[in-house]
Amino acid sequence: MGCVETIRADRFPKQGYWLGKRVKVCFWYDTSNTFLGTIIRDDAEEPYVEIIQLDSGIVILSTECQYSPVVESLSEGK
Repeated sequence: MGCVETIRADRFPKQGYWLGKRVKVCFWYDTSNTFLGTIIRDDAEEPYVEIIQLDSGIVILSTECQYSPVVESLSEGK
């Protein structure tokens, strides 16, 4: 447990660019076994935590995996 200056009952860290972005995730650099997920926390200030929720509902820290952005093709947006 601890106290972080940027977190209070009414105040949370500013969020960065990656918040809400879709990502492809793997573990132990095994790119033959990937999962899709969404970045649900991307602290742009202390404590600099980044959290990913996989489509299965499992929540992981970005420090527990490797990830890359999901690039949607132009035809998918139509």
